[in-house]
Amino acid sequence: QVQLVESGGGLVQAGGSLRLSCAASGGTVSTYAMGWFRRALGKEREFVAAIRWSGVTTSYADSVKGRFLISRDNAKNTVYLQMNSLKPEDTAVYYCAARPSVVSRLESNYNYWGQGTQVTVSS
Repeated sequence: QVQLVESGGGLVQAGGSLRLSCAASGGTVSTYAMGWFRRALGKEREFVAAIRWSGVTTSYADSVKGRFLISRDNAKNTVYLQMNSLKPEDTAVYYCAARPSVVSRLESNYNYWGQGTQVTVSS
């Protein structure tokens, strides 16, 4: 019932920034915890960041801590991922996901997934 649509991906030089957006619709999406995951070619999908419905509780993978920032605007049913100081190893398809309330690093705990948006970081 919940639908997620990612946007904001693109090509950026190393050291640059991008902001990804995930628009949610259907159900009571403002009560859901939201997460970002990514999958690089030839690699497993990995956790990036997550945020609770209140916006108070956040979680980040060690690889992006200090560079990425997750936030949400419940009035717009949208979650954001601000990516700064991008590195070539950040190149991946980024996916938005949603689950009821509780923040999790495990993708199996998420009920709804978007199609993904490609981020490519050049050297």
